[in-house]
Amino acid sequence: MKTSAERLAVLGCAGLVAVTVAGCGSVTDAVKGDGGSKSVTMGTAQLTSVLDPAGAYDSGSWLILRNAFQSLLVFPAASSSPVPDAAQSCEFTGGDSTQYHCTLRPGLKFSNGHPLTAADVVFSIERTKKINDKNGPSGLLSSIKSVEAKGDNEVVFQLTAPDATLPAKLASPVGAIVDHQVYPADALLPNGKLIGSGPYKVDSVEALGGGGKSIGKVALSANDKYSGDVKLRNDKFTVRYYDQAADLKTALDKGDVDLTDDSLDPNAAAQIRSDQQGGKTDLQVVEGESNNTRSLVFNTKDAVVGNVAVRQAAATLLDRKALARDVFARTVQPLYSMVPAGVTGHNTVFFDKYGDQDVSKAKKLLTDAKVQLPVKITLTWSRSRAGAAEADTVKKQLETGGLFQVTVQQESDWDKYKAGFADGKYQAYILGWFADYPDADNYISPLVVDGGVYHDGWDDPRISQKLVPDGLKMTDRGAAAGNYNQIQSIVADNAPLVPLFQDKAFYAARSYITGVESTVDTTGVFRFGEIGRSR
Repeated sequence: MKTSAERLAVLGCAGLVAVTVAGCGSVTDAVKGDGGSKSVTMGTAQLTSVLDPAGAYDSGSWLILRNAFQSLLVFPAASSSPVPDAAQSCEFTGGDSTQYHCTLRPGLKFSNGHPLTAADVVFSIERTKKINDKNGPSGLLSSIKSVEAKGDNEVVFQLTAPDATLPAKLASPVGAIVDHQVYPADALLPNGKLIGSGPYKVDSVEALGGGGKSIGKVALSANDKYSGDVKLRNDKFTVRYYDQAADLKTALDKGDVDLTDDSLDPNAAAQIRSDQQGGKTDLQVVEGESNNTRSLVFNTKDAVVGNVAVRQAAATLLDRKALARDVFARTVQPLYSMVPAGVTGHNTVFFDKYGDQDVSKAKKLLTDAKVQLPVKITLTWSRSRAGAAEADTVKKQLETGGLFQVTVQQESDWDKYKAGFADGKYQAYILGWFADYPDADNYISPLVVDGGVYHDGWDDPRISQKLVPDGLKMTDRGAAAGNYNQIQSIVADNAPLVPLFQDKAFYAARSYITGVESTVDTTGVFRFGEIGRSR
């Protein structure tokens, strides 16, 4: 998933199926030029430029890595509990969650035929930490003090502090195992030379047109050296990258791709769904919960929104249902928790405290705090699938009853936007979060400890010094839910950020494509091997 801040909004590194099938399409709908009858081409607007696991940290790259590389563990479908992958078994040893031991499957090989051993696991972890790419995922490995191979098949991790989320981290592409005979220890490997041990191998990588660094196409095929549990329903899988969501929709309409991921424009996605229900298209749709969340964030160091009553009043005036219905065409769902639905730790604490839009309640909060009305604030945004409509609607909701006067401004340059909220230049701003792994901690700790990656300036020692560290000691992640519920209650009381909505995963595919429903779930893992075609 980039540095944590770069994942915001567009993935945005910082927790989710119903299927209807339309009539069959014609043979001319088949994708041209990417292989035979068992070849599938998927389109995405989630651009990426780096595929080396030590530098890749965005959803466009992790899409490939999850299918071309093995990690010690993996997330099975619809589960937030990782299970062994390249490992045969893994467990915490001792009682304090500071030592983790894994035994590898026997006979593992990379796609080039080289054996995969414990030495490769150690090399992969140490390499990512050593390279420490500024846009890479090395921060996820910060709790690892050392990693050691015990013979060819055993690996032992020593941690600096208890970290019960380590298995989930290792199940993400930051834990991808690379060949120490191929990858340099201190530099990234060029995209066209990737070697992994996953169910697919990378055959070629092409740049996006226009002379930039973005990848335009990645072609993969079945890895005959793969040793694991995945059974492929295709033998070739191609991912094509498009600069804009509109370009992705055009490619789908033209038959240049067999299916898309959920980076379609929400209105376009809704139209496909409507056309399908009316029998006007040969496309099928799969809809499910996504683990992407989006929030309204406040700079708590600001003279105006630093007043907790102002933030609470704003939370009381938000109408998430209208935002989901009128702006995002029901391709998102209202969210009243920092943790999305489908991930352990999800609750409704923001609804419990603030309920539906209530002007009189908001006015009382402001008048009791002797806040001068209307409250004048500036709302800044950068990117949104719905364009300006998202921020404009939030503005109108906050201005309901005349309690707020909101000026909306856009910073279209994403790097300048990141720098702006990091430097405390904005009062209120909208950001999205795509978690690295489906654990409640990854939706909470990165966002609220010492201002978090949203840089809202807020911290509560009850959270940062007690509840988060205690939660990371609990290897039973279900038991840790109580800690994360307490954290969310404190956050709701103070409202440094207010959850707005959770994306729905919406995939569109030609009528001959099968298996999409098997891979749309809250893990955020899209499994290429599940996708087949009936002709």
